Amino acid sequence: MQNEWQRGEYTVSTDRNLLQIEVIHKFLSEESYWAKERTKEQTITAIKNSLPFGIYKGENQIGFARVVSDFATFAYLGDVFILQDFRGLGLSKWLMEVMLAHPELQNFRRWILATRDAHSLYEKFGFTELKFPERWMEKTAPNAY
Repeated sequence: MQNEWQRGEYTVSTDRNLLQIEVIHKFLSEESYWAKERTKEQTITAIKNSLPFGIYKGENQIGFARVVSDFATFAYLGDVFILQDFRGLGLSKWLMEVMLAHPELQNFRRWILATRDAHSLYEKFGFTELKFPERWMEKTAPNAY
């Protein structure tokens, strides 16, 4: 299912053909704190195996996020960004609204994400600290990329 939302001169779309991989990878590898060492091939594979949301001003991609899900019970929100020149315009909030309202992403038992610095944004959409952190485990690979 492909969807598109308009707000003034901005568009959010799940159309994979509109994604500008160079813009996405440049931000992730040069400006993000979480994917600085990620290869372009890893970025492409991650997008391929996710539901991607691009945000555009005209034909230029200015933001991105992706949802990893089984589309029945669980979703992980990752790689969320708005380019610096477009921050402060409410676009990250709109992107969150669109993703959380997407018809294929409803009635899940749990959504998760990881953030170092955007807690206040995600709290506006019902995200909280882990309710039962003692139930969660992780296996990290610090040198994966």
